[in-house]
Amino acid sequence: MELGDHIAAVRAGTGDPAAMVGELRRTAVLVPLTDGRFMSGVSNGIRWLFAFTDEAALARFAVARGAAPGEEWEYAAVLGARLLDVVAPSVGGPVGVAVDVADEDGSMLFPPVKGIVPDAVAVDTGGGEGGEAGR
Repeated sequence: MELGDHIAAVRAGTGDPAAMVGELRRTAVLVPLTDGRFMSGVSNGIRWLFAFTDEAALARFAVARGAAPGEEWEYAAVLGARLLDVVAPSVGGPVGVAVDVADEDGSMLFPPVKGIVPDAVAVDTGGGEGGEAGR
């Protein structure tokens, strides 16, 4: 099963969240670049790295952000494990991955919590900046 299929199953209540995280780790996702850096946004004190399962999902995001249809966006193909284990901890503060965020019925957030990011930067273990988030 591909990452998009895992996301759909979890959203439908029939999937296995741990298997979905495992599939993200094994999947090369497309991460848009801005000024040579991974594009991200901040919501509720968490920085979210934007990642996409394919070019069509990235294109929908680009159009939603005001790009002209067909306008090219620079991106990098990055293994999900690298985003979670290397990039997220290097940013400083809580960092998660937002997959296919322009797809209302197909998006998924992978928050900076234990079991997704390294424990040292997970907000639910006190490792990350703002370790008391949600309390």
